Parts: sequence; C-alpha cells; structure tokens
Amino acid sequence: MRFDPEEYRKKAREHFEEAWYAGPRVLTPPRSGDRFPRLMYRQARPHPVYAMVQRLRETYLSLGFDEACNPIIVEEQEVYRQFGPEARAVLDRVFYLGGLERPNQGIGKAELEGIAGITGKQVAADEEERLRELLQSYKKSTIDGDDLIHATSEVLGIDDGMTVEIYDRVFSAFRDLSPRSSRSTLRSHMTSGWFITLGEIWEKRPLPLRLFSIDRCFRREQEEGPTRLMSYHSASCVVAGEDVTVDEGKAVSRALLSAFGYTDFRFVPDEKRSKYYMPGTQTEVYARHPVHDWVEVATFGLYSPSALGEYGIGIPVMNLGLGVERLAMIAYGADDLRKLTFPQFFPQTLSDFDIARAVNLREEPETPEGRELADAICSAALAHGTEPGPCSFPAYRGTLAGQAMTVFVEEPESGSRLLGPACGNEIFVYQGSVLGIPDTEKWKEVRQEGTSTGITYLSAVAARAAARVESAAQCGEAVTVQVKMAKLPSDINVRIEEHAMRFITDTNKKVDVRGPVFLTIRSELSG
Repeated sequence: MRFDPEEYRKKAREHFEEAWYAGPRVLTPPRSGDRFPRLMYRQARPHPVYAMVQRLRETYLSLGFDEACNPIIVEEQEVYRQFGPEARAVLDRVFYLGGLERPNQGIGKAELEGIAGITGKQVAADEEERLRELLQSYKKSTIDGDDLIHATSEVLGIDDGMTVEIYDRVFSAFRDLSPRSSRSTLRSHMTSGWFITLGEIWEKRPLPLRLFSIDRCFRREQEEGPTRLMSYHSASCVVAGEDVTVDEGKAVSRALLSAFGYTDFRFVPDEKRSKYYMPGTQTEVYARHPVHDWVEVATFGLYSPSALGEYGIGIPVMNLGLGVERLAMIAYGADDLRKLTFPQFFPQTLSDFDIARAVNLREEPETPEGRELADAICSAALAHGTEPGPCSFPAYRGTLAGQAMTVFVEEPESGSRLLGPACGNEIFVYQGSVLGIPDTEKWKEVRQEGTSTGITYLSAVAARAAARVESAAQCGEAVTVQVKMAKLPSDINVRIEEHAMRFITDTNKKVDVRGPVFLTIRSELSG
C-alpha cells in the first residue's frame, strides 16, 4: 500500500486524542500492521534548559518586550569602555578567541623527495610550480582550508588520502602549527552586547525601548561545579527611556517571575557593585516560591551614565538579568547544574514507570484477525484453565490470510491442567526490578506499590502464538506453539529494551519471570 503522509498525521493525531493515557503505559503502542512507527506515539520530552528558555521568551513577549540578538563576539576594547579600570580583572574571566596562522610552506628538495616517497612518482616541473602557487594562494587566504586538500590532489594527480599523508608527514610548517590568541572575546555577560546594541539604535527608534535577549554567555571559571558552568544562558532585558528609574526593575521582576509561580518578592542591595551600574541601583531579587521558599533569581540596576556615555547613549537604561539554568534548577528540583544541563554524561535514573514502558512483546500479530485470534486464545484458556489433561478446546474458527482455520488451546499430557500455574502471572516493575508475580497475598505490596506493564504471561504467549499461526497461514501451513517452564523473558515472548536492561544490571536489580507456564496452542487448516 502506498504511504500517505496525510493519513500518517491523521492517524497519529487520532491516537493521541483517544488513547493519551491508559494505565502504566503512556500510550498503547501501535501494532506493526498499522504501519505507523512507535516513535510517533511517545510524548517527546524537551530539555529542561531549553524548555525554560521558551517559557521565558513567551513571558517576555507577553509583557511587551521585543526580542533582540546581541553580539556574541566582543572585542577587548568594548570591555574597557564598559568597565574602565576594572576591565583587567574582568577580562580574567573571559575566553579569548584564537586561531591558526596560515603557514609559509616552502617546496625544496626534501619536500619533493617526501612527496615522491608517498605517491611513488616524481613531481613534474609543472606540478611543482602549480603546487608552489597553490600554497602561496592559501597563505594569502585566497583559498579556504576546506578546499586545500582537494586542490592539492588535483595539482599532483593523486587521491585525497595520499594528500593528507603528505601534509602530515612532509609539510612540517603545517604539522607544527599552534594557535595564537586574538583580541576578540566571547561574551561573558549579556551587558557587553546591550551597550553595543543600544549605542546603535537608541536615537533611531521610538522610546521607551523594551528589549530582551535569551542567549549563551561564556565565563572562564576555574572549574565547573554544581552551581557553575563555563557556558550558560542569560535571560536579560533592558528598558531605555527618558523617565526610566530603578523602580522599572522591580516592576519587571514581579511581572516576569509571577508567571513562574513566585508570589512574594524581596529587593536587596547587591554588594558586588558592578562598575557598569549606577551606584546604589544594583539590586538582587529574591522571590518566594510555594515549594522552594526564598531563592535568589535575578539582578537589576541602572546602567552607569559614564558607561553609557562611552557609547553616546543619552537616556537612562534599566537592565535586568537572570540565569536560565538557575531558574530551571529550581523549577526541576535539581541539585547540580552539570547534571541538569548535560544529563547524558551522568548515570541516568529510570523510574519504575520508565522501565515498565520499556517492557514489550517480542512477537505480535500484524492483522486485525490475528489480534482477534490472540484475544480468543486468552478467553478460551481462561474459561477452561482448570480442566485436567489431556484436553483440547477450540479457541477460534475463522479465516487468516485467506485460509479457513481452527485454533485450539490444549494440554496433551495427563496429570496436568490446561493452564500452568504461572499463566496468570503479571509483570510488574518494583524498585527497579522486573518481576512476574501472581495475584496472591505474598505479592500484595508489589502489586500496590509497583508499576504494572499490563502484560500477563498468558497474554504474551497468546500474542506469540497468534503471530506464528498468522505467519504459517500465509504459507498454507498449520503450526503448534508450546511454552513449558519460563526462565527468561524471551521464553514468554517478552523483550526488555536495551537501555532499561542496562540500567537494571548497573544498579544490581533483577529480572525474574520464572514460572511453570505449560501452555500449548495448535492451529489446524479447515478444508
């Protein structure tokens, strides 16, 4: 059947609307016959920092602030203009940008012999001249580094692999390169960009200006720790106009932070007293949260007239800034910025709910008739489960893959019941372990406190049997599926996804789905 993108989107939308949450599994996975990848039925999770960035953007926009993009690369002289004599101490905290100079690589006898040793042929006179011109063009920046290897290959008539070896083994000027620093720095705080931006636009746009920017800043910390990162996001805004006072910072703080559930506010003079703020205006904002009580969340102040004068800005400017990671850390109850921002580099904790979602069936029927067959097998088995063997009961009569078929649940041996004792076991996740347990008083705590996968041994085996009967019917064949003693998840048609299994083993938890199943399902072609 031809793939239809519109049908794909419609099916996914309907599934979200009709089956958003059903028991412990976030969404019932689609059957393989639906042709809709399982990924579409999982609610995606945003990164906590970027989720906070988006919430802050929406809040700033709702408050009437226009979004701006400030320069990330700031020349050293701009820091001197903003901080004056304090700049040298401030520059100790910034990253300077460096780069490799383009070398002056000569072509002499040693180089020509080295090239010949790699290529197996002598460099012709015209190739030598073209190679000299190429290296000079690179030195003068008329050829980009991305194009140098291929251009050299064309000059010498060799492949790129040989050319790379030449630059590595023969051209010593390239091999001995080391970076040199420039006077350009990475923005260490958003204020560096605001002065440059405001200096360009304050006389060219209607006042007051209300701008915000949420972007990365870079700070050369001695080391990263639970509360310090070398790269972080600043959510900063400015209000610039004739009548702007420090009270503007209080108003913006209240309006901005109330959107995140903060109720009461304290404004405390900041003893750090940055030089780019007017004395007596730098203020720390503490806010009370229903869960986290009083926390420091922001800083604001009026820019110093002397710093503004360096950029020809002739109006008062209030600046407020807060750390996005800091706000996300509070919102998500995190205790370490590194783990919050870069969770992939730290051991991940999976909840019982997460593990339960990773427990799935290995084989499932692909057609509606096959799924009907699986349900019929379960119904017949439960209805006659205590019958002594040998016994056989029809579970399904119908058509599969164009074949008229009867399917039986049976016990071929005497002295046994149709269903083994473990058929009614259900798979739960409890304190990180995957357990197949019966509904008895002994396992009451696990059933009440654990997370059910919604999979019983009977339903899992019935799904496997239905899948194999369905497959055999397509070949015009009958099949018998039998499960005896279960020792591993695969014995009962259960798969635990690799990431969950890795977590279980790393945390010394267990998977225990052992039990006597003793169930036989047999199909028979009907004419």
